[in-house]
Amino acid sequence: MHAAMALCAAVALGAASALPARAAPASAPASAAGDGMPAPYAFARDAQTVTGATGTTDAVRLDPGHTYRSALPPGAKRYYRLDLDASAHAYVSATAVPRAGARVTSSDGLKVSVQDADGTTCSSGTSYFGPTQSPHPIAAWASRETGPGTYGCKKAGAYYMVVERRDLTAALPVGWDLELDYVSEPAPRRPGAPTPLRTRNSAPPEPVLGEAARRAGGAGFATAGAVGQGVWQDGIRPGQTLFYKVPVDWGQQLSATAEMGGSGGGGGYVGTALAMTLYNPVRAYVEDADAGYGGTRSSAALDPLPPVDYANRGAVGSRASGMRFAGWYYLAVHLGAPVAERFGNGPFGLTLRVRVSGTPVAGPVYAGRPVPRDVFEVTAADREQAAAGAGAGHDAGSSKGPGGSSHRTAPNGAGRVAAQDTRAMRMVAVGGIGTGSALVLWLGLWAVAARRRGRRRWG
Repeated sequence: MHAAMALCAAVALGAASALPARAAPASAPASAAGDGMPAPYAFARDAQTVTGATGTTDAVRLDPGHTYRSALPPGAKRYYRLDLDASAHAYVSATAVPRAGARVTSSDGLKVSVQDADGTTCSSGTSYFGPTQSPHPIAAWASRETGPGTYGCKKAGAYYMVVERRDLTAALPVGWDLELDYVSEPAPRRPGAPTPLRTRNSAPPEPVLGEAARRAGGAGFATAGAVGQGVWQDGIRPGQTLFYKVPVDWGQQLSATAEMGGSGGGGGYVGTALAMTLYNPVRAYVEDADAGYGGTRSSAALDPLPPVDYANRGAVGSRASGMRFAGWYYLAVHLGAPVAERFGNGPFGLTLRVRVSGTPVAGPVYAGRPVPRDVFEVTAADREQAAAGAGAGHDAGSSKGPGGSSHRTAPNGAGRVAAQDTRAMRMVAVGGIGTGSALVLWLGLWAVAARRRGRRRWG
């Protein structure tokens, strides 16, 4: 039987080598990944490449609702122009992706600022790689906000997004790739300073129980795997970051826990191994959690978060003020590279427990349209996408407009194997291979798929 399977596989591989090569995916990776290495970051497939300026004079203009790709050399600062009116809020974020060979410390990071034409800083934010001391994608954000309760930066005119490295290892000649995102939020139809909620349920949420369902995480914001309330299972390798997105409507409260399974071998302890970061619909940092790992099950849970409310923007601290929009919230789960030194390359079992509690309520009435148009909404299609698991497994384009975040790349699940089998059979038929050869090819592909499915099961 094994000899027959081997013969079938050999015939399948020979036939496959005669098939035309498939085009490279439009979501270009930051760098190539070798065998057993985590997949590189997946940029938005419609991201326009722009060059950051060294000063404001030659800064290229960014438009709301679009995603851009750029680069940040060691120790550098780059400028991009924003042409703003006197009423809309502007939110900009930069995701830094260290290239192959980069080294980072826990205090290395990325700073993003918005400045007016006079050089006054409207706001700024900094994100750090943290105690995993492992290169991985991190996002920082800044904004220009108008309306009551804000001071300065209210005039229409040219503003500038400033992106800079904050790293102690800048002497290393390794650049970072950047993904830039720009969202515009109109003023509310009824002006007035928002008052943050005074009563919140701060008790730890009840854990989500039940059988886990397979759900593949994406390799970036644009390819994040959609999940809703439930228990979701995936696999993660040291050095890898997986992205998931959760639709959270106005009035709803999100909670999430990431659990890492046992290694089945190795020894010792890694102080901070698993890190989970929550970002809101404009990719602004909200909260994070981390956990150490000693070869047995470990978990990291977000602290209780307030329900989504427009008034949260008046609260103090990112954990409360970040929950100011309805829309897709992102969970970025990273497993530190040092885990491989003690417990091997994995993959390790990963379980996400996600709860979205509360009844949706009406959101603010805006005086205009956000850009992208539905970035601050949760639609019926969004809920269906989360329930069905559409995300990293489908190359469905964008449902959020030019700067949307619903792009898909191919998954790692068994569904991909089945799809490849079907496509291969179609190509064989078109190529004129006879029925007997096609049957042998199908058996070979079936054997390969069976072996792959077996390797995806963790004990």
